[in-house]
Amino acid sequence: MNRGPLPLRPDERLIFALDVPGRAEALQWVERLGDAVSFYKIGMELLASGEYFDVLEELAKRDKRVFVDLKFFDIPATIAGVVRRLSQWPVSYCTIHGWHPAMMEAAAAANGSDMRLLAVTVLTSMGRPDLAQMGIDREPVDVVVERALAAQRAGIDGVIASGQEAAPIRAATGAGFSIVCPGIRPGGPAGDDQQRTVGVAQAFADGADAIVVGRPIRLAPDPRAAALAMQQEIATASS
Repeated sequence: MNRGPLPLRPDERLIFALDVPGRAEALQWVERLGDAVSFYKIGMELLASGEYFDVLEELAKRDKRVFVDLKFFDIPATIAGVVRRLSQWPVSYCTIHGWHPAMMEAAAAANGSDMRLLAVTVLTSMGRPDLAQMGIDREPVDVVVERALAAQRAGIDGVIASGQEAAPIRAATGAGFSIVCPGIRPGGPAGDDQQRTVGVAQAFADGADAIVVGRPIRLAPDPRAAALAMQQEIATASS
């Protein structure tokens, strides 16, 4: 059953992608950003370090929200087991792939906590040519909306999708369905592997609940100042 949107303070609508190789680097970033960031996404690179849950616990001790971004995709029974165990940890968001209704239904049924499940629709690094190579000859927005609706029917709490699709997703799913947008590029396209990008204000204007930002903060001359500038944009967009 859909749990509704995660209650977020304005400062929790910015999620920093903690894409680092280990615990020491992760905690250095938490110290560097201080009160400019209250929500962290931890993903696959950190998982490979063997220190993933150490970092998760440390973030929770510091009263930071945690987004587990491991994009689970397997048979329904396996995904149900993973979600059931993960729901015992202090996790706010968790991603699963949104390609298999039975898997999503099993994940939703197994979630015994306030953790919100987000379905991965189409990765923000992909465009129409990439979908065509997978046998899907359609525009990304059409595929994203279709998968968002399938996730909603399956009882998933929301999606993670490009800000370019936030408005059509919101129009299709209505209120009460979470939209979290990665691939945010405040200064416009940055020439990296992200193809479907938008700025901070546009994402929220189009219906996003939260945004995920990595490189625009991590590579900034002053990362904390960059995060605070985005927080100000979010506060303005939300007022």
